Amino acid sequence: MQSLVLDTNILLDLFVFNDPAVIQLKEALIACRFKAFASQESLLELADVISRPLFSLEAAKQKDILEQWQALTYPIDRADLHPAPWKCKDPDDQVFLDTAFTVRPAILISKDLALLELANKASQEHILITKDCSQLLL
Repeated sequence: MQSLVLDTNILLDLFVFNDPAVIQLKEALIACRFKAFASQESLLELADVISRPLFSLEAAKQKDILEQWQALTYPIDRADLHPAPWKCKDPDDQVFLDTAFTVRPAILISKDLALLELANKASQEHILITKDCSQLLL
């Protein structure tokens, strides 16, 4: 089973915006076609982001989103993360690289340019960084 790491923007598409572009990804996660991993830091980031006034989500909806995502993931403890050999320009996104590096071979789905810029380097460590999840669902 393929290891998968999703950044916060993709999680927003899945759980907040219900973006049709990722609905098949959500179905694949629910059907356990991938083994999705999440670190404590990434869960905290998601909790922080969805609590922002911009999203106007009630506390119960925020809790539901976090519970849904946690139910679909395998947690990785901070102590078990191995640092990736490259650094992301955005320090907040480093955790996604480190998670993918830890569970490689892995796919990291992200729309973040700072992560996508590392795709060539990451591929040498058996990590596919992509923004297009449709190719994975064929």
